[in-house]
Amino acid sequence: MNRWRVVLYGNSVVLGALKASLERYAELEIIPLSSSIPRAEELGALAPDVIIFDTGSAQPAPIFNLLRDLPDLLLVGVDPELADLALWTGKQNQAVSAEDLVQAIAAARSRRSMSE
Repeated sequence: MNRWRVVLYGNSVVLGALKASLERYAELEIIPLSSSIPRAEELGALAPDVIIFDTGSAQPAPIFNLLRDLPDLLLVGVDPELADLALWTGKQNQAVSAEDLVQAIAAARSRRSMSE
């Protein structure tokens, strides 16, 4: 069985509740980080597959800095006030022309409209 290392970045009530819920899944290794704000290098040393943070209370700069070095990293921002979930990855597409850019925009808009 593959296990995914999930870092909970912050100490909000929402992340505490998520920790309790996610710990039931054997395929997830949950690592809570709540005491201080680690630098990107310290976070990277944990080799996370996923970092979950509360968009209303976390200082996300260090985790976004990781996307350059860890393109397979998934960042999940949760917003409890809006019951919203945002996802970011460091994966990049090569856009060599305006047409490539338009296709990337269309694909993103298509995914967005399917979720609405």
